[in-house]
Amino acid sequence: MIMNKPRSIKRVQKGKPVTEGAGVHLNRVFGYSDAPRFDPFLLLDDFTSNDPQHYLMGFPWHPHRGIETVTYLLEGSIEHRDSLGNNGIIHPGGIQWMTAGSGIIHEEMPLGSNEGIIAGFQLWVNLPASDKLMPPRYRDIPAADIPELHQEHNITLRLISGTVDNTTGPVTGIAVDPLFLDVIIPPETAWNFPVPGDHAVFTYTIAGSAYFSHNTDTLPFDIVDGTNYFDMETNALTGSQTVVLYDSDGDHLHIETSEEPVRFLLIAGKPLDEPIAWHGPIVMNTEEELRQAFDDYEQGRFVNESDQ
Repeated sequence: MIMNKPRSIKRVQKGKPVTEGAGVHLNRVFGYSDAPRFDPFLLLDDFTSNDPQHYLMGFPWHPHRGIETVTYLLEGSIEHRDSLGNNGIIHPGGIQWMTAGSGIIHEEMPLGSNEGIIAGFQLWVNLPASDKLMPPRYRDIPAADIPELHQEHNITLRLISGTVDNTTGPVTGIAVDPLFLDVIIPPETAWNFPVPGDHAVFTYTIAGSAYFSHNTDTLPFDIVDGTNYFDMETNALTGSQTVVLYDSDGDHLHIETSEEPVRFLLIAGKPLDEPIAWHGPIVMNTEEELRQAFDDYEQGRFVNESDQ
């Protein structure tokens, strides 16, 4: 494939510490106020921790409607149960892709590794208005079912969703046509990667650092506090726990490492460009739909018995 112009960086930001569930400490990479910028993605949380007191309380039973929740685990394990009758454990390298659709109630309880460490991420993907009330579904994909691709210069990709080098990831049939990669690039290596022109694209750095744009001859820009828009036509040398949101002005990403390797998530999806009505774990298109969802939950109508 001929690649003509690398995408420039639109925004770079760090997450903010928040407490969710029954007292889980996590890093909110982006969330509520950022949703229009990251459309079709609503939220990304990094729940990595080496303190069991910060995560063992977990996320007891709670509802979702109108979205998909994606949990990708690197270390430790998470026990899952839901109103569809699913009951299992996510292990390192595995992913859980849950489509809440018309309504699902579930709980997620993190369990640390033998060293007391949990490491992973949860991404919320918006559903289009036409799919907000679709039947819920749950996919638990173990690490062994996720293809690992090896490109030139010892670049490694774990392919969760989308197609790369004629290989398709195990998560398919998603409305926003997502690409979800876990990427490792060695030191002093440049990587050019094609991305769909109509997709929103961002990266989230797990470890190491890299220049996430095409011009590595300039000085790196500072990471902003996550509240201000700014234009970046050059590059940013960004480290761990940093999200880079790209503009739509090119057909590929150019990412280049310096003296250390980098590991990051690369996520892309087709924007929905639809109104968002969001409160807590439920995301609809109108305030009326949102009120109806909470009324259904309070009145015991939230879960469709035919889906169980």
